[in-house]
Amino acid sequence: MKDEGAEPYPSKRLGQHFLRDQRTIQRIIEALNPQPHETVVEIGPGTGALTSALVERAGRVIAVEFDNKLAPFLRDQFAGAANLKLVIADALTTDFCAEILPASSARVVANLPYNISTAILQRLIAQRACLGEMVLMLQREVVERVLAPPGTTDRGFISVLVEAYCETEKLFDVAPGAFRPPPKVWSSVMR
Repeated sequence: MKDEGAEPYPSKRLGQHFLRDQRTIQRIIEALNPQPHETVVEIGPGTGALTSALVERAGRVIAVEFDNKLAPFLRDQFAGAANLKLVIADALTTDFCAEILPASSARVVANLPYNISTAILQRLIAQRACLGEMVLMLQREVVERVLAPPGTTDRGFISVLVEAYCETEKLFDVAPGAFRPPPKVWSSVMR
């Protein structure tokens, strides 16, 4: 990994907060447990902290990054990774089933931008024919809404949508200090 001074700075406009904490990265990798025979889609690789671990363990990694300013950095960092496909695209419009070909299915891991997490969840569920398990980091309040049981005030559209198509569980919370720059809110990782 390159020294932090060489890394691009997160875009406030895009709501970027780059994951830096190695313990959190390890916990996400353990939760996903990528295998050498499978394809993993990573949404929002940022500066590649999680991507590095995925490339080491998964058979193939499809990294979908919206910020084209990060592309040169990521291409340089992973120049020797034959199992990485970098896709510079908007996850809200990406055809994940087409991107993972020739694989017919993939698992997803993501540190989703808080401002579009609900929309991306809808997009992932819409493409569930080729996307299996998802390990997602979202704002803690979003995870609480997703997992809200019937009859509670937090329950809403996203709760019902996710419940209709997915089995869910909250895995762990992530403190703001795990990111650069630290967000003003806590995050949670869910499966």
